[in-house]
Amino acid sequence: MVGITAYGAYIPFNRLERRRLAEAFGEPAPPGEKAVANYDEDSVTMAVEAARDCLNGLSPGDLGGVYFATTTPPYREKQSATTVSAALDAPELVRTADFTSTLRAGSTALLAAADAVKSGAGSVLVAAADCRLGAAKGQFEQLFGDAAAAFVIGKENVLAEIEDACTVAGDVITQWREAEDRYVRTWEDRFVVSRGYGPLVTKALTAMAGRRKISPQDINKLVLYAPSPRYQAGTALSLGFQKQQIQDGLFDTVGIAGAAHAPLMLAAALEQAEPGDRILLVTFGEGADAILFRVTENIKQFSPRRGVAAYLQSKKNTMNYQTYLRWKKMLDFEPPRRPDPDRPSAPAMWRNAKKNLAFYGSRCTKCGTPQIPAQRVCVHCQARDEMEPYRFADITARIATYTVDYLTFSQDPPTVFAVIDFDGGGRLLCEMTDCDPAAVDIGVEVEMSFRRLYQAGGIHNYYWKARPKR
Repeated sequence: MVGITAYGAYIPFNRLERRRLAEAFGEPAPPGEKAVANYDEDSVTMAVEAARDCLNGLSPGDLGGVYFATTTPPYREKQSATTVSAALDAPELVRTADFTSTLRAGSTALLAAADAVKSGAGSVLVAAADCRLGAAKGQFEQLFGDAAAAFVIGKENVLAEIEDACTVAGDVITQWREAEDRYVRTWEDRFVVSRGYGPLVTKALTAMAGRRKISPQDINKLVLYAPSPRYQAGTALSLGFQKQQIQDGLFDTVGIAGAAHAPLMLAAALEQAEPGDRILLVTFGEGADAILFRVTENIKQFSPRRGVAAYLQSKKNTMNYQTYLRWKKMLDFEPPRRPDPDRPSAPAMWRNAKKNLAFYGSRCTKCGTPQIPAQRVCVHCQARDEMEPYRFADITARIATYTVDYLTFSQDPPTVFAVIDFDGGGRLLCEMTDCDPAAVDIGVEVEMSFRRLYQAGGIHNYYWKARPKR
């Protein structure tokens, strides 16, 4: 039996109410809000957070593969799955792969992972994340949101078995971006639906129904990607599904999250699933994938660290449209009056990979005291060269002292720096993120989050920041 053995999600803390768009342009906007990645987040950092949510109680060391699916990778030529794998502290002997350039990247990665598991690859983690941009005053700016989802595909303790899968390929130009495009472009809606989305999704579902001898009444939840809420409901109802069978598309709370959108809906469906339920996942993008899952009894024994429901509740929706434009680099602002940051050193990044990406310090083997950064001499018992590697990424901490800095340049001023004490030992000076400076105080519990520090010389520099535990 091959299927999903763990699942998780990540939705950014910041949300933009769509009424802000209406205020900016004086035109109607859809209801609700959309999730917006912070200025220090991208598809890689969100994939890491979703994977950490997924690997709740599971060891990254047991993974045989790490697959990353996105249409918005930070590099055109450099694999990002290796960064995700390093941040999770997966073993070096792990198969990594990027799946990109299509909205079906998430489901394609899931199917590739299932094939790899069947051929003996062990467990494979699939993380899908996207931060797509729509041009100002356009429909895509209203609809697009940022999010991520992650799954482990394996044979042991399967939560949802993959019963069957069907793929239909269709080279129909619906949405696209050239190599130099910042914003997604699209053809006219009627053509997209009548010649692309509608026929291809219908073919995939018809093929699945014929092979499995099933009807809409045999499906408990239909996880259906669609380019808008109207098309999701219309397509599902036209195929014989009832309204209560359609999984919430998260259009009003997250937005359309690109290659991560259908996987995020699947994670939400699994949170509510019962043993015996059948879940049908349908994705679209230059064709359609249909994957049929049957939920097992093991679903009762697993829960993500936080999950879709908890992330939907944990939010700040006070963002204004100007902040959104600044974070997305859609307006040119006066640069800070200071030198540009130096390009990160590739040799230094290689030497410090375990420290910066996997977030390792050390622990004294004599007295057991953890310390970060790694030390040769124990700060407690003064033992020399009696250290072992110790990972701090999943350890909670509390603020020992802090400062709110209004002078340091930041995309989200003011900047909060804090000295934090990790549970069990270890003290670190670090930057905080996703926090309200007025709510920061001594003793506040925090957790670590993988973030992008800056980009210089075409190189993205990643490290960890602290955020209030929610």
